[in-house]
Amino acid sequence: MKVIDQEIRSLKNNVSEMWSLVRQQLFNAGEAMLSGDKELAYKVISRERRVNAFELKIDSDCEDIIALYAPVAIDLRFVLAMYKINTNLERLGDFAESIARFAGNLPEGEPVDPDLIKETRVQIMLDELLEMLSLAQEAFEKEDSEIASRIFLKDNLVDEINVASTKIIANYIETHPGSALIGLYMAGVIRKMERFGDHCTNIAEELIFYLDAKVMKHIGKADPKA
Repeated sequence: MKVIDQEIRSLKNNVSEMWSLVRQQLFNAGEAMLSGDKELAYKVISRERRVNAFELKIDSDCEDIIALYAPVAIDLRFVLAMYKINTNLERLGDFAESIARFAGNLPEGEPVDPDLIKETRVQIMLDELLEMLSLAQEAFEKEDSEIASRIFLKDNLVDEINVASTKIIANYIETHPGSALIGLYMAGVIRKMERFGDHCTNIAEELIFYLDAKVMKHIGKADPKA
């Protein structure tokens, strides 16, 4: 095996490990938010340092491969894609930490109202985001752009929930003035989750660029095969 092939395999393993960590961070942050589990929220916050460490390591690996081995064709596309995916994964880790901080700041003994969770469909939104991350990782590990393309359509539902949530939360605050702060926090969390979905679509675009040499930017999520 050529040295560059070994370096690329090592890079792929590191990205895959970071991917799994970020998905677990989102899962734990969501559980902490929905249940009011502060201990789990603090665990997410403390593990954010590991995500940041991965980002620095992967950035350095990408730069070294380009500088030392001058990759071409699909190897070059792979390294460039991993560099950008790494940035998106780090941002996803930041969003997971923000959701965990929301959970950690909830008043003691006052978890989010289950009715608000149901009406905003935030549980569905969270499940969709976790599925988007899983699909992206599956597409990455199987090198399958068709799997990656499914992410675009899933993000449409995330956007729909985000848009609908504004009126729902406004009505909730009007009828539950004592819970106005939680309502406002929830609005912020949903907005962060919508941005989470956007970063997942960015990752899908980079995977398709790497696998198919096809630039997806500005094509539009509703028609990923255009």
